[in-house]
Order: sequence, then structure tokens, then C-alpha cells
Amino acid sequence: MTAFDSVEEAGKALAAQGYLTDDRLATMVFLMTRLEKPVLLEGPAGVGKTELAKSLAAATGRRLLRLQCYEGQDESSALYEWDYGKQLLYTQILREKIGQLVADAPDLHDAVDRIGAQESVFFSERFLAARPLLEAVRSEEPVVLLIDEIDRADEALEAVLLEMLGEYQISVPEIGTFTARNRPYVILTSNNTRDLAAALKRRCLHLFLDYPSAERELDIVRSKDTGLPEALARQLVEIVRGLRELELRKSPSISETIDWARTLAVLGVDELTAPVLSDTVSVVVKYDKDVRKALEALPRLVDPNAEVPETLHGHGHGHGHGHSHEAPKVSADRGSRSFGRRS
Repeated sequence: MTAFDSVEEAGKALAAQGYLTDDRLATMVFLMTRLEKPVLLEGPAGVGKTELAKSLAAATGRRLLRLQCYEGQDESSALYEWDYGKQLLYTQILREKIGQLVADAPDLHDAVDRIGAQESVFFSERFLAARPLLEAVRSEEPVVLLIDEIDRADEALEAVLLEMLGEYQISVPEIGTFTARNRPYVILTSNNTRDLAAALKRRCLHLFLDYPSAERELDIVRSKDTGLPEALARQLVEIVRGLRELELRKSPSISETIDWARTLAVLGVDELTAPVLSDTVSVVVKYDKDVRKALEALPRLVDPNAEVPETLHGHGHGHGHGHSHEAPKVSADRGSRSFGRRS
């Protein structure tokens, strides 16, 4: 498939891969395939940016190429590098031939000139090790290129990307310019840890992807067949949304909501209570201070009218002062009987 015929078709194709979209996202995917422009998805971690690229590849039958960005990354890991080991091996194998080439050279300068005249043999495509960007351009078959977490990379890498994103080509000084025969679908993701260059944004379609509405997230949980009853799944989604409002260091992602639902289903939970959720909250909350905040909030999220124990008031805010160690102790005591009556 080279492009979708409509926004509706784009949404249905992604849904068939288990990725549910709203109209804005389906429209962006449709435009990407029609306009053949890269898409920059910005938003918090865990909202499905990376998963979109995987689902798009599956929906269109394209191979997925992924460039995972990180701090200090250089262009060789993104574009290409020369296979020096292979070059050295060929040099050793061809030692005799090289010796014949310079055997009658009158001096060292002439010998170097003769060898230099042959250097194009060693700086050719035979010795070029393509990395994701160049591989996407040279691919005989159309691909989906995922440039993941571009905000983690240094600004220098952004500059390297501009030629690729604007013209779908990459210049290799020793060889020439490679231009894509089949333009890849390019998705860049950013968690907004820093501002991206205007030049990069100008070359892309742009969409801020936030956490979905409660109903949409419930649809996603349903689509994954977690085994959790409908009523509990609906309640769990609301609880997770409440946790996201706590200004945690890392808010629960959609995939972690699904993991929590599966966890509760495996445990045979038939009622969401604060003790039950406290015992399993580490599925969605991964930092100590976040856990303390979550443990304090869970009774209120389960039942807004619940009376929170005094030990949870004012001492479990996770700011590194007071007696925040009390919160886990209370939850553990209450949670010790959470699963004994459920099967």
C-alpha cells in the first residue's frame, strides 16, 4: 500500500493493527501518506507515538527502520560509516597486487600517487555501512522510518537530518548523493525535553499527541482483551487519569494502564479497592517519590468520600522531608489481606 484513499481508511487500517486513533491523528497519517512529508509527533512519554510507527508499518506492509536517538550521538550512527575492518581485510588480501602497482615507482611520491588513484575502489558502496537514514533512502522497497526521541539527541544531529527530511536524499562526499527511489514514511517523535530547531519543524507536518480521552483510553484497554470486566476497566481508567494529575516524575502511560488491567485480571480482582491498588501500583508508577504520592491519592481516587488515615496526611508527599516512610507501611498493612478472598 502506497497511500490511504481517505482519512477513514487510514483510521480503519491502524485499528486493524490494534492502534485506535482519533480524527486528528487519522487525518495526519492520511496527509503524511499523500503529501509524502515527515510527521513530527510531540507529547509526553507513553501516549503511543512510537507505537504509531510500528502500526503504520504493519498496516502498509512496509519494513520498519528505527533510529533511536540518545545524548552524544554522532552522525555515523544515523547516516553511515565506512567499514574499516573490511577495507583492511581487502588491503591484506590484495597486498600482492598493490605491490605490483608500485613496484616500478621511481620514488615514494609517485608510489603514493599511484595508490591514491585507486582509493575510489576502497571508498565505494562495497565498503559503505548504511545506518538507518541511509538505509531508508537506499532501500529497494518502501519503508517506514522511525526517528525516535529526537529531543534526546544533540542539535548537531538535527542539522544532519535536514537534507534527509527536506529532499529525501543523503550526500556521501566520497561517492555522491543518494536519492530515495521510494520515499519512506518518516515519523519523528519527541517527549518535549527540549525545543527542536525551527528548520526541522518546518520540514515536517506536526501534531501534539496527548493522553487520550477517558473513553478513548477505555476503548484501547478493551481492544487489548485484558480480561478485566468492563466496569472495573472503566473505573481503572479513571484512577489512572487521576494519577496523571499528581505531577509525577513519570505519569502512567497507556501501555501501563493495559498492564495494570491485565495484572488485576490475573489476580482475579472483582473490586477495585485502595489496598488492592496499593499492592499493584508499581505496575504503573516507577519512582519512589511517585509511589508515595500515588499511595496517598489512591483512597481518594477509589472513593472521593473516603477518610484517609492520618498517617497519610501531610507526611507522604514525597518531597524528601517529614515521615514519608509511613505511607508504604500503612498500605502494606492494609494490603496484606487484599487478595486472600479473591480467586
